[in-house]
Parts: sequence; C-alpha cells; structure tokens
Amino acid sequence: MRARFLRLLPWLALLALAACRSGENTPADTAGQSPEAAVQQSIALVRAGDFAGFWQHALPPYDYAMLREDWGKARADGAPLTDGERARIDGALQQLAAPDAAATLDARLQPWLADAQARYADQLPLLVGIGRALAGKAIEEDARLTDTQKRHASALVDALGPWAQQAPWFDPARARQAVGVVVATARELDLRDARSLRTMDFDQAMRSYAIAFHGLERMLALYGLPLDEALASARVVPLEYHPPYARVRVEYQLLGTPLSMESTLVQQSGRWYDQDLLESVRRSHRRLAGPAPAGTVAVAP
Repeated sequence: MRARFLRLLPWLALLALAACRSGENTPADTAGQSPEAAVQQSIALVRAGDFAGFWQHALPPYDYAMLREDWGKARADGAPLTDGERARIDGALQQLAAPDAAATLDARLQPWLADAQARYADQLPLLVGIGRALAGKAIEEDARLTDTQKRHASALVDALGPWAQQAPWFDPARARQAVGVVVATARELDLRDARSLRTMDFDQAMRSYAIAFHGLERMLALYGLPLDEALASARVVPLEYHPPYARVRVEYQLLGTPLSMESTLVQQSGRWYDQDLLESVRRSHRRLAGPAPAGTVAVAP
C-alpha cells in the first residue's frame, strides 16, 4: 500500500501543478457537481496537504473504506526489515534528530560538494542527458501508465531537463539551506526509529506524507523550481461531457514551457471521480486480496 501511494504521489503533484488558484476555495459540498469542480477540489486538498481528505474526496465511499482497510493489511503482510536495514534507518533518524544536526550534516556535506563540483560539473549536461533517457525508457515500459499519462510524463521530463542542467546543485549556500530544510522536515515528522515508520496507521501516514511533500516543495524552490509559478499559470479546460463520462484538459506552464494533461472522469452517485485513479486503487485491492477461491464470482463495487 505504501508503495502504491508513493507511485501515485507524483500524479498528485502534477495534479496540483494543474490547479487554478480559484480551486483553493471550491466548496466541498459543490465539488461533485461538475467534472471541473471535482478536479479543483482534489487540487485544493492536495495543496493544503490534506491527503486523507483527498482520498476521501477522490474515491467513492466504498473504495475509500477499502483503501483504509487495505492499508493495514498491506503493512501486516509486508516483509520485515532486516537488522541491517533497521540499523541504517535508526542511525539516520538519530542523526537528523540531534540538536546540532544541521551544522554536523553541513560540515560533512561541504567537502563532498566541493569534490563533486570538481569531478562532475563539466559532465553534468551528459549526466542529465543520460538521466532523461533512462527516465523516458522507464516511462515507456511502465505498464501502469496509460498512453496519455506516458505522453505527459515524457513532456514533463523534457521540460525539466534544461532546469536540471543549470540548477545550482554545487552551490554551498544553497546546500546549507537544503540541509536546514531536510532537518526541519525530519523533526516535524518526528520519526524516532524504523519501527515508527512501520507502525503508522493510515491517518498518521497521510499527515507524514503531507509534511514530506511540503518539504520537497521548499527544496525545489531553493534550486530554482518554484511550483507557485506553475500553479498561477494553470487552468482546467472542459473537453467532453457525456455523463457518466467526461474529459478535461489541465494546461499549465512549467519553467516557461507550456504543458498539459488530460483526465477522464466517471460519474457515480452524482459525483465525479478520476477514472484512472479509481481503477488503479481497485486493481491494487484485487492484487492484495489475491486470487478468489474456486467457485466464487468477483463483484465490482
């Protein structure tokens, strides 16, 4: 379950990029009246860091209850950490929680950063190019993505390429600020050891993801990728409306590059839901449930 959420998190971030600022004020009780309002309310919840609220809004009640139940099952069935994995996680968390964590980590980082700049600064365009090629191949081979999602993900990678080549990765002052963000985020998460990572319930995990998400936003801004500019430029455009289906396109600009993504929504009990997200949650539930016993018939909700 945690892996599934992490796979969906980039999708949520892209959906947030697609938001119109007016979506922040979309009333919850009107969010299901049109496909556009449903998308805008999802965006508002993601931007607020209310991931539990997002899932409750983005899924029909049956599927939301199923998601919460599957969370506990997935964690109970997960492979236990090895002693080595547990020791590494515990050690990292203890370092981040130390009173002088920022200063200590910065003292370790600065010599490494200077060495990396000397070794790799000239090779950065080549390394980014290799990374773009690998990312493109991974996107193309990912069977979980639809053709539309693959096209958007590929366009996003292409838009981020020039930024990645020019970002001040080796700047000592920015690195020091980045360390401060990492330490502050870790302290806000308040994770004491590996066990605390494995024992979070659904609501605790959603709060932790929100903290990590906002920490990532601050990190990206430090290195020249301000998400607010994309948020300000985005708009949701209706394309088709044939209940119980509808299609919208989200248009936005990222670092001066115009991008767009399309989404198909399905109407159930008077509310609109993203079809791909809904199908993904149901597929994951079926995989977790395993094969049905012989003689039974599966009934879709």
